[in-house]
Amino acid sequence: MKNTLPLVSIITINYNHLELTQALLKSLESISYPNTEIIVVDNNSDVNPKSILLKEYPYIKVIVSDTNLGFAGGNNLGIKEAKGKYLLFINNDTEVEPNFLEPLADKLESNPKIGMVSPKIIYYGTDLIQYAGATNINKYTGRGRKIGHAEKDIGQYNKDRRTALAHGAAMMIPAHVIDIAGMMPELYFLYYEEHDWCEIIKRAGFEIHYVANSTIYHKESMSIGINSPFKTYYMTRNRILFMRRNTSGISLFIGYIFFMVFAFPKNTLTFLVRRQHDHLKAYLKGIAWNFQKSNVS
Repeated sequence: MKNTLPLVSIITINYNHLELTQALLKSLESISYPNTEIIVVDNNSDVNPKSILLKEYPYIKVIVSDTNLGFAGGNNLGIKEAKGKYLLFINNDTEVEPNFLEPLADKLESNPKIGMVSPKIIYYGTDLIQYAGATNINKYTGRGRKIGHAEKDIGQYNKDRRTALAHGAAMMIPAHVIDIAGMMPELYFLYYEEHDWCEIIKRAGFEIHYVANSTIYHKESMSIGINSPFKTYYMTRNRILFMRRNTSGISLFIGYIFFMVFAFPKNTLTFLVRRQHDHLKAYLKGIAWNFQKSNVS
């Protein structure tokens, strides 16, 4: 059976939260899918975790970067080492159901037009949904919506469907699709890169699907903090960047007007009222980056 199932390369990134990575690897020990390789990319953590990880899990491959390459850059290092027919990118702050991998592989095997799949994602320790598919990013606001978000999981999203976007916490893609569409765009560093990748993959002629009978559990924002200036900077910077790379003409012009008339005053006032001056500084810095970068192709 092992020889008949396609090899799946499981790629995850570690950055200064070794305990999360260890919990994921422990979870992966119980999966029922028999043909996998596991690649951990360390994004220049303060302490090199390679010896610790290989002592506990000698069958995995650990790649240590000498710089922090961000989410996209780290995953791209993993892509270069992966040998699987399918590549699963999974956050280190997740844990999985034992049978989560088979439905993802089966979905990709069933239709060559499918270029990426994501499972149902539940907030860790709860029965609340984080992701059961997603809408398109609004071309005027740069914001999207996760279907089912914060709803109690009572089976209302237990049917597979084509969807607009995969979820960066867990997305699986055939290797040949990466050959056609290219690797994850590294310009973002963190946030929105998976959305941009989805758009690239769709423009290459592939579909994205949500797979309902595959489930993982996500410890959201454990690695950088739920509400940090770091997150504010990259969310602001990359929301605008995504619009610049994926919208044009009158739509982009209207998006700029919306940002200047509504989003900018609202967010600035919110940070001032809350006395979150560090967030305001990060917000303005994220905007300024886009003025400084003329070429974002």
